[in-house]
Amino acid sequence: MELQLPNITTECLLLRLAKKEDIPTILKFYTENRTYLTPFSPLLFDNFFTEKYWQNRVEKNYLEFLNDISLKLFIFSKTNQKNIIGYINFANFVRGVAQYCNVGYGLAEAEQGKGYMTEALQAAIHYVFQDLNMHRIMANYIPHNQRSGNLLRRLGFVVEGYARNYLLINGKWQDHILTSLINSNWRANP
Repeated sequence: MELQLPNITTECLLLRLAKKEDIPTILKFYTENRTYLTPFSPLLFDNFFTEKYWQNRVEKNYLEFLNDISLKLFIFSKTNQKNIIGYINFANFVRGVAQYCNVGYGLAEAEQGKGYMTEALQAAIHYVFQDLNMHRIMANYIPHNQRSGNLLRRLGFVVEGYARNYLLINGKWQDHILTSLINSNWRANP
């Protein structure tokens, strides 16, 4: 069976892997939201904001998806598909007896509070559970990021613990609240 590239649509959004022609839009998204996303992101070095970096990254994301390693989606407005408003990254795919991955996400500052991330994550999680047959998705958030914590609760994620100095975010080790969501429809032999 040939793996189809995801083209996930919702009422307001389109989620898909980036293409080479999206690179100017990707750079625009990250440049415009650099200050807003910095407190919640790993350090982004200057080459991150270059066309050369994204030419390699787009190709790598495509190959990682084809090799069942990750799924890196950009969120586009359905009414303006030349405008990236966010991203959802499912990474660290583990198969075998585990069947899990991690998810991270970000939304443009100008699009906050409109329900877009809830809508996007609901659709993306459905795809990862249904089409990729993951059993478990894990998401972690910095304790002071209550907006992210509330989003995960709305989506059904359950708090499983607290990890001290868990991830290097914005140049310093940050504590994180650990959460997960289980696929109740997981199939042993898809």
